[in-house]
Amino acid sequence: MHLGTLEKYSTVIVTGGSSGIGKSFIERAANLKADLCICNLSRRVPATKKLRISLNHFGCDLSRPADLERVAGQIDGFLSREAPPGRVLLVNNSGFGGYGHFPEPGLEHQLEMVDVNVRAMVHLTGRLLPALRQRGGAVINVASTAAFQPTAYLATYGATKAFVLHWSLALREELRGTGVQVLAVCPGPTATDFFRRAGLQSGTVAPSLSMEPDAVVDAAFRALAAGRGQVVTGWKNRIAASLVSKLPKPVAARLAAQVLARYRLSQVRR
Repeated sequence: MHLGTLEKYSTVIVTGGSSGIGKSFIERAANLKADLCICNLSRRVPATKKLRISLNHFGCDLSRPADLERVAGQIDGFLSREAPPGRVLLVNNSGFGGYGHFPEPGLEHQLEMVDVNVRAMVHLTGRLLPALRQRGGAVINVASTAAFQPTAYLATYGATKAFVLHWSLALREELRGTGVQVLAVCPGPTATDFFRRAGLQSGTVAPSLSMEPDAVVDAAFRALAAGRGQVVTGWKNRIAASLVSKLPKPVAARLAAQVLARYRLSQVRR
């Protein structure tokens, strides 16, 4: 990928950068532009010492509004006093799922999912939007191919990602002409810890149907450089999302339920 992808940006802020796609956003951004000022919001510090990344870690629990408000204030202050001048890229990446008959694996798990996948994104974007308007920049929100149909057994997760997708596209229109771009990224199955945390065994999805996090991030950066509002990563995922989007929602829900139900028997972690 060409340096021009992030040439105009001085600062990148990533949520959930300690692993998976979030960590790849940090690493790929640093590879594209070595002098980027990179901030990470998560519980754990990403293991990036070998990559010589100048990382500013802001420890927080994104499921706790008070904690997020505290860190949002710190980030806002950091942008005004310490970050170099230039455009800011905010990557709302943090999120997780939970597999089973609702409310499995537990109601608290479901509510925390809403807080992390939806509330944290809205909260942080709202707090930092004035700075993005002033400096120019972009917001990348990580949705999912689950956003394109109701997902039985992943009901809350799919609904949160539908929110992410629709909210991102609507916000993009509101911000048109302001110098702030919004991009919704919709990965399919990706080789991360997502399935383990959702309660499924490793190997739930065949390698032929899964993407590496770096490939997802590269697709996101290409879409950002092209000025797009939405990208579904991977050609197989694009075909599937296009087909299911044309179906009536009840039909799409039934088909998704039939596909996902088989994991109850074969892939749920015991």
